[in-house]
Amino acid sequence: MKFNPKELKKKAEESFEEAWQEGSKLITQEGGFRVTQKRKEHPLWKLIERARKTFLEMGFSETLVPMLVHKFEVYKQYGPQAPVILDRVFFLSVLERPDIGISEEKKRKLREISPQLDVEKLQNIFRRYKLGEVSPDDLTETLVRELRLSEHEAGRVLSLFDEFRRLQPKTTDMTLRSHTTAGWFTVLREMMKREPLPLQLFSIGPKFRREQRLDSTHLYESWTASLVIMAEDIGLKEGMDITRDFLRRMGYPQIHFEFKRATSRYYAPGTEFEVFVRHPKTQEPIEVGDGGMYSPIALAQYDIPYPVFNVGIGLERLAMIETGEDDIRALCYPYLYRQPSFDDKELAKMIHPELQPLTPEGKVIAQEIEKVARERKDEPSPCCFQVWKGEMAGRKTTVEIFESESGRKLVGPAGFNEIYVCEGNIIGLPPWEEFGEVRKRGVPTGLTYMRAFALLAARKIEEACLAGEPSVEIKVKNVKLPSDINLSFDEPLQFYVTSNRKRIDIRGPFFTSVRATFEP
Repeated sequence: MKFNPKELKKKAEESFEEAWQEGSKLITQEGGFRVTQKRKEHPLWKLIERARKTFLEMGFSETLVPMLVHKFEVYKQYGPQAPVILDRVFFLSVLERPDIGISEEKKRKLREISPQLDVEKLQNIFRRYKLGEVSPDDLTETLVRELRLSEHEAGRVLSLFDEFRRLQPKTTDMTLRSHTTAGWFTVLREMMKREPLPLQLFSIGPKFRREQRLDSTHLYESWTASLVIMAEDIGLKEGMDITRDFLRRMGYPQIHFEFKRATSRYYAPGTEFEVFVRHPKTQEPIEVGDGGMYSPIALAQYDIPYPVFNVGIGLERLAMIETGEDDIRALCYPYLYRQPSFDDKELAKMIHPELQPLTPEGKVIAQEIEKVARERKDEPSPCCFQVWKGEMAGRKTTVEIFESESGRKLVGPAGFNEIYVCEGNIIGLPPWEEFGEVRKRGVPTGLTYMRAFALLAARKIEEACLAGEPSVEIKVKNVKLPSDINLSFDEPLQFYVTSNRKRIDIRGPFFTSVRATFEP
């Protein structure tokens, strides 16, 4: 089943609640779907899984690091540098729940929705909602349960109060972490109370940065494989050796380090370094990581008395190197930043009849229509030939193929054109020798104009029989569009053809008719 988005949007604009309720009629309880083999790994997740296994093999323990960080933590870690750092983070906002009064006019409208509605109970529900005793997710359900409204009526009640629509976000002091380190300090403080040293931890997850621009190497969200080691004897050299070992195990033996001239304040002075790997396509060194020894001053803010080494590896950067992709946006979100690409075999699978017979009898009728049409296609018209005779849905049925206009043949010249895909073009190919090159290089779909039409005719015969009609005729006069012969293209094919300026040429002089008569 396909929806009509244009029609649905129009109905929703007129009355969202009514459109939403009617939407259930478009959903089936059981549609016969079965999972097909369309398995495909995303390169980033494939790399994440490999990184996890590598860390575990090296002896590190996997840890979840909080993603929500109070801005106070950034001040503890960065000191005077914190305000500059906070400029790159995303602050979280909330909607403050409104005070909702019920005027006399609102009471009148509420009674129109439900004459029995208890306004005092409604006011009490709104008060409990304001105090947090009723959650936003449960508000509609609470109206239904306590006021004895239908779900539709509850939706209409809420739509009366503009207070909900006028809500504006209010910024809090909570942020999305811009680096995994923002959460590591708290983790280390608590873990050292629970496990003896050394602490060898890793975490793989996203970080969020309010980049000045999004380009081939920058996204708001990116994934980091981060490790920390807390031990009395850990030094920068050991940390760098471990970083080198990790990347070697991941398949990158050729790396180099460069120390940063300006050190982030949560690292000790002169210990912060960047890790570079060469991109195979551009041969340019790509920064894939950043590490160093945590500043004793930052550690002291968390009452941590031991040295800590940390390194974070940008996994999108590694995935770009592995895949040869030079745009991080296309790597992560190919559906937004990369044009779809299909070969002719893939496109051929996206071409199919719009309608097909559903019953065993209908399927036989379609085969017989095509068989008789092929055998008699050159018979001069007017002419008529029986295709099938039998019983369908308890009714005696006779099917014929005919052409009533004189001076023709039973089937027009393009009737057995075959549908090919060649270099992205969809072509109705006549069975003539001069088209041999296209036939040689192209991919056949297994469909002819006649086969697609025969399937349509059989389906229409089934429908007419079930509807109690005495007879039905299905005609094709000339083919200008794929829909004229019951052809349908999947949307990816249509988008691909349009985007790449390919052509769909399904035309030709194809005419014939099928008739079915039914007896009670």
